[in-house]
Amino acid sequence: MGVDPRTQTAADKANPKPIYAVWELTMRCDHACAHCGSRAGAPRPDEVDDETLLSTADALAAAGTREVTLIGGEAYLHPRVFDVTRRLRSHGIRVSLQTGGMGLTPRMAAKLVDAGVRSVGVSIDGTEATHDTLRDRPGSHAAGMRAIANARVAGMHVTSNSQVNRLTEPVLVETAALLEAAGVQIWRAQLTVPMGRAADRPDWILEPWQIPGVMDTLGAIQLDAARRAHAEGIPVERMFSVMAGNNLGYFGPNEFILRSRPGGNAVTWRGCNAGKSVLGIESDGTIKACPSLPTAPYVGGNVRDTDLMQAWAEHPALRFVRDRTTEELWGFCATCDYAERCRAGCSFTAHCTVGRRGNNPFCDHRARTLARRGVRERLERVEAAPGAPYDFGRFRIVEEPLPSQG
Repeated sequence: MGVDPRTQTAADKANPKPIYAVWELTMRCDHACAHCGSRAGAPRPDEVDDETLLSTADALAAAGTREVTLIGGEAYLHPRVFDVTRRLRSHGIRVSLQTGGMGLTPRMAAKLVDAGVRSVGVSIDGTEATHDTLRDRPGSHAAGMRAIANARVAGMHVTSNSQVNRLTEPVLVETAALLEAAGVQIWRAQLTVPMGRAADRPDWILEPWQIPGVMDTLGAIQLDAARRAHAEGIPVERMFSVMAGNNLGYFGPNEFILRSRPGGNAVTWRGCNAGKSVLGIESDGTIKACPSLPTAPYVGGNVRDTDLMQAWAEHPALRFVRDRTTEELWGFCATCDYAERCRAGCSFTAHCTVGRRGNNPFCDHRARTLARRGVRERLERVEAAPGAPYDFGRFRIVEEPLPSQG
């Protein structure tokens, strides 16, 4: 899900607008995932009222938004999810849903489609044992797989998203096979970042030196899917496709394979879109340049009392990607050949890991470059997260010699 920068017009680039918004309707959730970045479970005590929900939908339309993904918690647990969807659809905005799938029954799926939801991304984090451990709820994997089937029957376009961490990395091949067999066409792999509850489990976070192995595995899955599709006469637009999320990869040998659409032009990472074409809204009304950004450093106003278009145009917390230069970069990223194009990759990943933007250790090109020099990087936690929604601690990057191969 999300805006494809290739669909942006010249006018969009000259006059950036929040083409794609991710809207957290509620923190209420039927899971309490052990890696949840927002620490969802119970609703916030100050979630916005019904009138503000509808006026926010109107404000997004006025700002030029074309697609909204509703999230939670679980968006379908909000009593006004159908009203919000209909309001967005009345403005011609495409509406999608991101879900863990526990309550996406046939009846719920049909009601969402009736309201105007056209696509859904179901989170499946590995095989059953791995998924249920991460989701901290036995039976959640089976529920997610049922949700995929229910959404397909209801007529939704169904994608799946998976967290990549130390638990899921060993079962990526099995996960891909499971999702392809379930009829999922697009599988997005996203790196687990030490934010929220995931920050409390540093033992689950991949080490930077593991990124090339992950990318090689995902690239091999994609190439195998392409070979099978060709042999079976499946059109490229219908083949199973693996896509690297915004915080996974960067400029390694699998970059084109995992960031380009099958049959389309070759694409590489083009930089963070926070505040360029992406907007996030939290359920208490907080506005951010990206839904994944940690809240405290990136509040750009609140929908209760902020003019959305004015904030988008003027607030530094929403403009930072538009305004920054390579002077923000430090460490390896400041010396990288891709510095101008990449700007240290995903902003929230860098900030939540090392405490500020500008130096991202989770980089394929970086890890391979260091390996050629005989070294690798690992993370060492120096500060724990305080325990608030969308919070983070801090790690330091430790460089060490590559282990002996003998």
